[in-house]
Amino acid sequence: MNAMIKSLRHGCIVSCQALEDEPLFGASHMAAMAVAAEQGGAVAIRCNSPADIAAIRQAVSLPLIGLYKRDYDNSDVYITPTMEEVKAVVEAGAHMVAIDATSQPRPDGRTIAEFIAEIKAVYPQVPIVADISTFEEGVHAMELAVDLISTTLSGYTPYSEQQSEPDLALVKRLADLNRTPVLAEGRIWTPDQCLECLRAGAYATVVGTAITRPREITKQFVHVIRGFGEHSQPARKK
Repeated sequence: MNAMIKSLRHGCIVSCQALEDEPLFGASHMAAMAVAAEQGGAVAIRCNSPADIAAIRQAVSLPLIGLYKRDYDNSDVYITPTMEEVKAVVEAGAHMVAIDATSQPRPDGRTIAEFIAEIKAVYPQVPIVADISTFEEGVHAMELAVDLISTTLSGYTPYSEQQSEPDLALVKRLADLNRTPVLAEGRIWTPDQCLECLRAGAYATVVGTAITRPREITKQFVHVIRGFGEHSQPARKK
C-alpha cells in the first residue's frame, strides 16, 4: 500500500461533482468546493471530468480520485467505462482513477478483468478504485488486485440492495475479508453515518451530495418542512 492510500485512513473524502443542470456546474465552482473541503479537513477529493480534475489539481494539494462519466448507448456502465476515459482522467492530473467494476456489460465489450489488466499495463503507477454494487463484485475486484474498493454503486444497479441508508452490511462484509481497503460511499448524509461506516470497517468515507450539492441539500430540508406543514393544518369545521 502506497503512502497516498495510507493517508486516506479513517478520513473523509469529499466528492466534488455537479450535474450540467445544476447552478454550480463548472470547473471553477468545483475547484472552489474542493478548496473548501481541503480547508475543512478532507483527506482527498473525488472529481469527475478532465476539466474539473485539472482545475481542482491546480487549486488543492490533496490526492484526487478522478473519474469521467460518459454515457454509451449500448451499456449502463458510465463511470470511466473505457480506456479513452482512463487516459483523459490520468492526463488531467488525477492521482487515482475510479472505474465502474460492476458485472454489467461494458460498452467496448471487454470484461472487467481485461479492462483492469490494461489499466495496470498502461498506467502501472496509478492506483485503481473499483466502484462496485455487490459483495460478489467487490470480491472479484479484490481478486483482480485493485487498490481500493468503493461501495459507490450499491443501490444504483438494478440487482443490488435498494435502500435509503448507507450500505453498512456491504461495507462490513468486504472489510471483514481484510484484503483490500474499502471506501464507504453512497447515501451518507450525516457525520454519525460516517462513524457508522468506519465502525463497520470502512477504511475511509466518501461524502458528496450532503456537502457539495446545495440544491439537493435544500430539497432535503424542504421535503421535511413541507411534510410538517401538511400534517399541522387545523381541522376545518364541518
